[in-house]
This record gives sequence, structure tokens and C-alpha cells, in this order.
Amino acid sequence: MSRKSKLAASGLDYATRFVTRICRIAGDHRMLDRLRRDLARCGVRAAVRGRNTPALFNWLLEMVSFQGIGNHVAEGYMDRHGRIEWDEITVLIEAHPSCPKLRSYWHFDHCGYRKGQRSCSEPDHFPECPLPTHDLRNGRLNQAAYSLFLFIRDVTDGDLVGWIDRRLADADFGSTPDRAARLRQAVVEPLAHIHGVSDKVLSMALANLLLGADRRRVLWTEAGAVMIAVDTLVHNFLHRTGILARLDAAHLYGPACYAPGGCAEIVERIAGTIDTRRFNPAFPANFPRFVQQAIWRFCAEYGLDECNGRQIDDRARCDRRDCPVFRRCDRVTLKPERSNEDD
Repeated sequence: MSRKSKLAASGLDYATRFVTRICRIAGDHRMLDRLRRDLARCGVRAAVRGRNTPALFNWLLEMVSFQGIGNHVAEGYMDRHGRIEWDEITVLIEAHPSCPKLRSYWHFDHCGYRKGQRSCSEPDHFPECPLPTHDLRNGRLNQAAYSLFLFIRDVTDGDLVGWIDRRLADADFGSTPDRAARLRQAVVEPLAHIHGVSDKVLSMALANLLLGADRRRVLWTEAGAVMIAVDTLVHNFLHRTGILARLDAAHLYGPACYAPGGCAEIVERIAGTIDTRRFNPAFPANFPRFVQQAIWRFCAEYGLDECNGRQIDDRARCDRRDCPVFRRCDRVTLKPERSNEDD
């Protein structure tokens, strides 16, 4: 084995032992039960059984509306200003607005609606455009709502559940090494082109839907289990603990987290070495979503509130000796101060 291979193996071993401890401390060992209960409460499980596309659209759009801001702030805004629903957009689209962007999902590309500037890429049609009639937090969310609506109407032929079933069935051709990636990408890749929907929010919403909506749909559960959402908490954890450095994968938070060798791939590699049935026998053996969420819960202010910028001065190595993994951690500085030579 080459020196580089030995270092990679050593880094993965460190990451596995470290993250296994995090899963034991912060993992939601009742995750699947909670998801199923929550989705039943909000009507999503019934919507999947009944192939109720409008109800699923309404739920997905609400999930999208939480991106980029605190959940309580987003929910408060929606409570005051209202939500867009499937039936409402259906009526407005069927009124045949003149804008060519609203003809189909493919035409809608580069709509360009901006709420603050009251502008778009088709200014001659702006007075009759239905998008400004919805008072969402920003124009990006208005575009996301119509892009999602048109995707479901035109790409899935109005049957989101059937479309997911077909996509996963087409990707199910044996237990090859890339099986997890195939199942994940079968659903995520087409939906990722919907305007205004971030990778993180899309992965979170789809993971919850596929894991919790219908346990009889085995491929749904398998695909949901391998969907990973990387936010700053997860990225910074991988940096602070030295996992990125040990795997020679240092990078800035952003698109690189989902690129080859980035945070998502690293979490998936770590998860592949942890049999999560040790935490709950009902879990799938390979459960990257659980592993990623355990990391997030360890760091989040509303979780264990351990590894985050509120608790750690990121200009220096972490000195929180009461952290349950302090002695195991490499404690890499996240934002080292520049030396005098740099000034």
C-alpha cells in the first residue's frame, strides 16, 4: 500500500471512530418513527397513499420556504402573508397569462422575477404576470413555487408519486458499488434544476418524504437513507475535527461540499463503515442520512449545542474541555488569524 493510501485509510479510520461516537451521543435513534409520525400528522402519508399531488406540492413548497432563514421567522412570515397552494396556481395559469415563460416548465427558465425591483426578463408581460400577486419573502421563492408547479405538471404528468416510483424502479438494477448514488440521483438530479431550490433543502425534504411516507415502498426508504444535506454546521464540524485534513479534502463551504471528494461524499464514506443497526435494529445498515443528522444535532444550537461558532472562538483551537469528544478531536482552527507576514 502506498503512503498516500495508508494516510487515506488512517484518516477514514479516525473519521469512523469519531463519528460513531457522535452517532451514539447525538443520533436520533427513533428517527424513522418520528418521521412517520410527523408526516402522518401533516397529511403527507395519506397524500402518498392517495397519490394526492396538490397536497404533496403544498408540503414541498412549504419545506422550500424555510431555506435561507430561521424556521420560526419563515413560518411567521407565511402565517402573516399566506402560502401559495396548488389550486391557486392552477387557476392563475389556466387564465392564460400572456407571458411566454409560463407556457411550460422548460419555457420558465430564466424568468428573472425580482420582488424588490418589480422586474423580470419579460417586462412587457409583467402587468399581467401572476407571480407578483403572491407576497412571499422574496422573488426567488415566487420563482421556486411556479418552477416546482410546472415541473410536477409537465415532467411528472401531475403524478409525483408515480414519477418517483418509476424513476427509482429504472435505477434499480442490482447491488453494484454505485447503487446508492444511482437511487439518489434518480430523484434528486431532475428536481435539482427547479429554480430557487438549494441542494441542502431539496435533500432534506426528499429524505424526509422517502423515509417517512410509506414503509412498504422499499426503494423509497433505501433512496431516502442515502440523501445527505450539508450545511455550515456539518462542513465546519468536518473541518474542526480534522476529518477534512486527514482525508486531504480541505475546501470552502459551498458547491465544493457536493463535488467529488467533498463533505457529502465523505459523510457517505464514513456511513458506509458504520452499521447503524447497532443504534436501532429497524434502521438500514447503511444510513448516511442518520449519520449526517447526528453530526448536525451534535452541533446545532437546538441540538446538543457543542461544535458551533457560538461555543468556539474560531480564531483559535477549540478549548472546550467539557465537550464529550474533546480528547479525540484534532481541534483544527476554522479561521486562523493572519500572521504579520500576511499584512
